[in-house]
Amino acid sequence: MEQDLIVLGRVLSFSASPFDAAGPEAAIDQYEAIALRGGKIVALGTKAALVKALPEAQIIDHGDKLIVPGFVDAHVHYPQTAIIASWGKRLIDWLNTYTFPEEMRFGDAGYAAEIAARYLDLTTACGTTTVASYCTIHPESVDALFQAAQARGQRVVAGKTCMDRNAPEGLRDTPQSAHDDSAALIQRWHGVDRITYAITPRFSPTSTPEQLDALGALWAAHPTCLMQTHLSEQLDEIEWVRSLYPEARDYLDTYEQFGLLGEGALFGHAIHLEPRERDRLREARASLIHCPTSNTFIGSGLFDMQGLIQEGQRIGLATDTGGGSSFSMLRTMAAAYEVAQLRGTPLHAAQLLWLATQGSATALGLQDKVGNLAVGMEADLVVLDLASTPAIAQRANRANDIWEALFPTLMMGDDRAISEVRINGRKAH
Repeated sequence: MEQDLIVLGRVLSFSASPFDAAGPEAAIDQYEAIALRGGKIVALGTKAALVKALPEAQIIDHGDKLIVPGFVDAHVHYPQTAIIASWGKRLIDWLNTYTFPEEMRFGDAGYAAEIAARYLDLTTACGTTTVASYCTIHPESVDALFQAAQARGQRVVAGKTCMDRNAPEGLRDTPQSAHDDSAALIQRWHGVDRITYAITPRFSPTSTPEQLDALGALWAAHPTCLMQTHLSEQLDEIEWVRSLYPEARDYLDTYEQFGLLGEGALFGHAIHLEPRERDRLREARASLIHCPTSNTFIGSGLFDMQGLIQEGQRIGLATDTGGGSSFSMLRTMAAAYEVAQLRGTPLHAAQLLWLATQGSATALGLQDKVGNLAVGMEADLVVLDLASTPAIAQRANRANDIWEALFPTLMMGDDRAISEVRINGRKAH
């Protein structure tokens, strides 16, 4: 039996969404201490109250450091770890030049295991405790990520990427093999430990209607799985989709007509949406995943955070490794702020933190498990040093409140700001 643990510091817990509350600060409760037992959060409160309630607990004191939920990265491609920050191409050129040649290597189980471990090590060092990842067409790539996550006790969402056209030979499956391989992986992994399977057509241009139909049938047969894909990332991509699916009303309809729209559907990017698409996404309670470093790095466009939030859309935040140029959710929050500024709608520090934690967890349907520090939640947490560099420290020293102290770390912080990471209650970094 693991010993109870009391962690001291400035603990932040969400009582509501900072986008919905009267003011962003009103959505946050602050505590002195948090108690962990068996991988779960069992209490929050004052140091005195928790020590009295749990007199045998081990105490870890982080002083004035900030304790926040572990970051939740809602859209990544772990197989692109080794090609992150490859020189700027447009989306389709980038896939053909960098992504597809690298993904060809993941039929080698040993290589897949090496990159899976490397990816989780790099992201844990950045404070990320939950990820939703695309794999490759190879079942070995899925096994490798889930095995690495299982060894760490980590919550991970992932699935075999399915493509049966417009991809190199060696990276194409078929409608039948995509269905059957995915079904076997669901049977092997879905719901095991902290693992969730996501049915994963890469995007409409790389799947025939027959493949999308097969994957829609698979999702109908396994409705507790998630479904992840890409939507409306670039204007030339949308034109390509229109040429491939001339009967479709719009890009979203290429998924909708095959049963790939509903609660539990995760659509990465969603920048250039038509009014009908916005209405249907909201009605279906699907999730839109904002990937700001990717969208600026590849030149895709500016996500309409404020407009989509006001419509009632579910929004998550993501690095989009390796189209995104950083493994860090701190850098991603900074980029989300910059994109919002360019649209004239700046985001508060509380809103940025919520997007990277509870917002992304809600997008993944995991809001009752991760993304917040509350009694009964899984004990994934990050300890932030708000003075991790001299430049950040000198700004934070002038802060008048917790948000003014946190904001410089969100804008300028990197892995040096990550003082400690706990996954499932255990120290992971």
